[in-house]
Amino acid sequence: MLRSRAHPSSETPAKTPAKPSAERPLSTRKVPDVVRFLRRNAVAYMFLTPWLLGFLVLTLYPMAYSLWLGFTDYDFTKPDSTHWIGFGNYVRMFGQAFGLSAFTAPSGQVVRVDPYYLKSLSVTFNYVLASVPLKLVFALAVAMLMNQKLRGVSVYRAVYYIPTLLGGSVAIAVLWRKLFEKNGLINGILAALGFANLPGWITDPRYALATLVLLTVWQFGSSMIIFLAGLKQIPQEYYEAASVDGANKLQQFAFITIPSLTPVILFNLVMQMISAFQTFTQAYIIGGGTGGVLNSTLFYSLYLYIQGWTYHEMGYASAMAWVLLLIIGALTALIFRTSDAWVSYGSGE
Repeated sequence: MLRSRAHPSSETPAKTPAKPSAERPLSTRKVPDVVRFLRRNAVAYMFLTPWLLGFLVLTLYPMAYSLWLGFTDYDFTKPDSTHWIGFGNYVRMFGQAFGLSAFTAPSGQVVRVDPYYLKSLSVTFNYVLASVPLKLVFALAVAMLMNQKLRGVSVYRAVYYIPTLLGGSVAIAVLWRKLFEKNGLINGILAALGFANLPGWITDPRYALATLVLLTVWQFGSSMIIFLAGLKQIPQEYYEAASVDGANKLQQFAFITIPSLTPVILFNLVMQMISAFQTFTQAYIIGGGTGGVLNSTLFYSLYLYIQGWTYHEMGYASAMAWVLLLIIGALTALIFRTSDAWVSYGSGE
């Protein structure tokens, strides 16, 4: 049988291939790097959200707001009378150093320079320069005693740490004031030993700051613990080799202990310096909240508190807080900058 041939016109025409779409399929589109990063870390950011909110609301926003207040004459009892005075608060702080007695602020008002600001700065620097080195020396000395193999040494460590836990409290500041006042226990003991014409250590401007330095040195526990941890990291082989070479205890301390502890000394120095600049409770209680006789205990943080909460000059207090931040930051940077010359990070070889 002959197969019938289909008529050419009856054949199905070939389909024309469709032009590719200008848009890529959804699965092949390039996702932006930011979106990909957020998708990959979504769970982490979900757990970080409480901290981030706290940082933004309780830290970053107050800092930015206080920075703005530092350029105003803000009085929180009269918020409607706030004026922008530019660097007026800072001129008020340091104007006395340049011989100024008053100046005209951008708002047009005449502002007198602060006669007590430089005094508070001087008192604070004297306190820091006296208390921090003494505290570190005393802490290192006690740490070396606690590093000896003594019976019941763990009990001694706990006892010596107690002042650090209690020293910053109001109760200890009140007790310290009672000890060193005119009719206090210290003068009673000295009188029994034959001393006469004893001063009131708290009320005498010559000795008031020294009593606060002594209180700070007494709180040596935290530095002692850190020094003790550093001492335990020094290999005993160093001391044994030095003894074989004929080095005595003083030479071992000078050429082994101190160089090995320099990173720990750096840490303690920075932390104690920052803490000393922020001292408030002891100065407030012992000085009666006013800076003591002749402003002998007018610490920077105490004077900042007086300006902000007693005189309601929150704009000026905010400017003072930022200056304190800059001072601490500059001194910390200076210490780290010079640490290359005296801090030794041994390789352990």
